[in-house]
Amino acid sequence: MSEKRNIPISLPVTGEEEWQAVKEPLMTGWITAGPKVREFEQLFAEKHGVKHAIAVTSATTALHLALVALGVGKGDEVIVPAFTWVSTANIVLYCGARVVFVDIDTATFNLDVLDLETKITSKTKAIIPVHLFGLCADIDAIKAIAPNIPIVEDGACAAGAMYKGKYAGNLGDIGCFSFHPRKSITTGEGGMLTTNDDGIAEKLSMLRNHGASVSEEQRHHGPKPYILPDFNMVGYNYRMTDLQGAVGVVQIKKLDHFISERQNWADFYIKELAGIDWLLTPKVEEGYKHGWQSFVTFVDESKSPGTRNEIMEKLQEAGISTRPGTHAVHMLNYYKDLMKVDENDFPGAKAANNYSMAIPLHNRMSPEDYEYVVNILKSL
Repeated sequence: MSEKRNIPISLPVTGEEEWQAVKEPLMTGWITAGPKVREFEQLFAEKHGVKHAIAVTSATTALHLALVALGVGKGDEVIVPAFTWVSTANIVLYCGARVVFVDIDTATFNLDVLDLETKITSKTKAIIPVHLFGLCADIDAIKAIAPNIPIVEDGACAAGAMYKGKYAGNLGDIGCFSFHPRKSITTGEGGMLTTNDDGIAEKLSMLRNHGASVSEEQRHHGPKPYILPDFNMVGYNYRMTDLQGAVGVVQIKKLDHFISERQNWADFYIKELAGIDWLLTPKVEEGYKHGWQSFVTFVDESKSPGTRNEIMEKLQEAGISTRPGTHAVHMLNYYKDLMKVDENDFPGAKAANNYSMAIPLHNRMSPEDYEYVVNILKSL
């Protein structure tokens, strides 16, 4: 083996520009949600071709507010892919509604539309397709099956991703994004909601700020800042800070470059790893632009030199970080106990849980890093 390296699964790209950006809110004293958050929202909306973008504290809180804005509550059902990060299911429980799992297609790791058709009932209040790892779900197929059911896009991984010429977040009724450090752009923590519906946008804006009829910035800069706003609904404190917004303004301008760079190296991986018969690499159909938040492979243990976990251990020993793509939520202890489902009820999600393997793909890797990953995989 060649010289050992230490290659993390992901690293954010931040530096002098982001450092300089946070000085302005620190110096002005406007640190909570204010002009920098508003600028970030405007840039994000323009980039994704939507009328409204509303910044919040995380993709989890974005998803929660999306369901609240749609009126999801007790007695309602919300359809969620069984293979996703746990928060996609948790937010349904926050609303007192029932999670209905649907299986995934292991070729895309996204929702299986054939299984979706069997899960819709008169109680289905929303569908949450996940654009997993940056690949958009087949929204047209979902709409053909459920034309009248609201779609909340879990685009946590999908900033800048596209489907048939439209950006993620502009495909359903509401889009939800994450700016966690493992995502292509980051604000540390943070999230964004997108929508083209004026009424929903107004509701989301109030919900993230305790239900206040006007924002803190509007009140402080208005003619009577000493008058507190009215509250016409129960809301939450899900505001993004201007420190995060300032970083977001810098990061969103780099999104195209980050994705282009990741696309080049994803192409490199796909080409170089094609000869490994036990390792299946992602496939992107025509009409899709992948966001490449992660490069997630599938280990065929019938041909591989060891189990998926044994291979991950060998890669770790060689200084290459890996992770399962994510987890099958129906196999987590809480949901097993809550829903009494068998892990074999969702075979695609179970297989993805047991055999998916993300390898490093991020904008702080060098060409030598990528070559090292490929050479180590070929040597196994």
